[in-house]
Amino acid sequence: MNPNSEHGPGPVGLVRSRHQTGRGALLASLILVASLAACSSTNSAANDTSSSAKSSIPTAAFSDHTGITATSVSVGNVSTLLAGIFKGAAVGTEAYADYVNSQGGVNGRRLVVDSSDDHYSGAPNRDATQAAVQKDFAMVGSFSLFDNFGGLVLKANPEVPNVTVSLDLATAELPNSFSPAPTPNGWILGPLVYFQRKFPADVKSAGALVADEPSATVKWTAEKAAMEHLGYKVVYDPSFDISTSNFDQYVINMKNAGVKILFLEQMPENYAGAVVQALNQQNFHPVLVLGGSTYSEQLVPNAGGAAAIDGAYMEQNTALYLGEDAAGLPAVNTFLTWVQKASPGFHADLYTLYGWLSAEMFSEALKAAGTDPSRGSVLQALRHITSFSGGNLVGTANPAGKVPTNCYIIARIEHGAYQRLDDPPVSGPTRGYRCDQPFFYYPAA
Repeated sequence: MNPNSEHGPGPVGLVRSRHQTGRGALLASLILVASLAACSSTNSAANDTSSSAKSSIPTAAFSDHTGITATSVSVGNVSTLLAGIFKGAAVGTEAYADYVNSQGGVNGRRLVVDSSDDHYSGAPNRDATQAAVQKDFAMVGSFSLFDNFGGLVLKANPEVPNVTVSLDLATAELPNSFSPAPTPNGWILGPLVYFQRKFPADVKSAGALVADEPSATVKWTAEKAAMEHLGYKVVYDPSFDISTSNFDQYVINMKNAGVKILFLEQMPENYAGAVVQALNQQNFHPVLVLGGSTYSEQLVPNAGGAAAIDGAYMEQNTALYLGEDAAGLPAVNTFLTWVQKASPGFHADLYTLYGWLSAEMFSEALKAAGTDPSRGSVLQALRHITSFSGGNLVGTANPAGKVPTNCYIIARIEHGAYQRLDDPPVSGPTRGYRCDQPFFYYPAA
C-alpha cells in the first residue's frame, strides 16, 4: 500500500555511499515521510469526517458545468513537484489523458490536465486547489503531503468531484472524494497470514524498523496490532531518525534480540537498500519482507546487487506494474507505453500509477454521466462505482463505499528480478491476486 520512492532528481541512490549531503539527506527525508504518510492518512486539518458518500449532492451541482465545453473537460491536479518528489502523480494523470484522448476522448471530449505544483507547502496547496475548483471541472490524480490544506477547499466546495488517492483521512472521507485505492488505517491480513503459515516459528520473533515520524508510527501501530491479532510476537521494533543512512547498529541490535523475520514494508527503496547493505555487512540474514514502497528499479542496485538481496520477499496490493506482469495483464503495457509518451525517459512509480488510476476512474464516471455531464451527474456516477481495479493494476476495491481491497500479491527477488511466488495465475479469475483474508481495521470498528 505504501508508495514507491521517486526516480526523479534528488532521492535516487542517496544511500549508495551511505553518507548523505545536507541537501541529499533533506530530500531523502521528504521521500521517507511521503512514503510513510501515504498509507497512514492521519492528517486532520479538515477534521470533520462525519459526512459520508450518502450525503446529498448539492442541487446546484447538477447545473454546474465549470471547466467543460462541447469538446473538452479540464481537470485540476495539485501535486508536489519539488525535486520530482511526486512528479509521477502529474505524469500518470497526463498519461491517461493522452491515452483516452487518442481513443477520441470521453463522449467526444478531450481530457485536459491543468497541473500545479504546491512546492511542498500547505498554503500553495490550498491556493492552487482554490484556483482549480474555480476553473476546472474536477480534481483528478493529485498527490501531496499537504492535501489537507486543499481538503479544506474541497470541503467548502462539495459540488467539485475529487478523484484521487488522498493522504489526509478527512479529505478522503469527504462525500465528494473518491479514491481508486482507498487507504483507511489498518492492514491487509492476507500477507501476514501467508508468512505465518510459511514461517510459523519465525513469526514468534518478528522485527521491524519504524521511522520516527507520526504517520509512520501510527501505521506501524496498526500493522503490529494486526500481527498480534494473528499470534505474531514482535521482539524488536525501534524507531529511527529519518536522516539515518547507516543501519549497522540497528542490525546488530536486532541480531542480539533474536529477530528471525524482518518487515520493511514501510520503507522506500533507498532506505531499504541501506538496511540490506547493513544486514550483509553484519552477516545477518533473517527472512526479509518488503512492501510496495520498495518496489523500484533502483532497489537491487541500491542494495548492492542481486547477490545482496536475492531471496527477499515482497507483498503489495498492486500488480507488478513495472513490466513483469505485462505478458498477462494488458493494462501494464498500456500504462507503461503512455507514461513514456507523456514523459519520455520517466521511471514509473506508485505515484504515477495512482495518477493513472484516478484519471481512469474519473473518465469512467464522466462517460457514465452522459453527453451533457455536470459536476453533479459525475458525482452521482462516482457513487455507483462499487468495484474498480484499473484493468487489474490494483486489487479490486469499492471506491463508492470507501472500502479498501483485501487482495495482494506475493513476490520474491530472484537473480535480481521481481518474480511472483505462490500467486494464482494472472490468467485466472482473480487475475493473479490472492484475496483470502479480510482487511484489518485499526482501531477495530
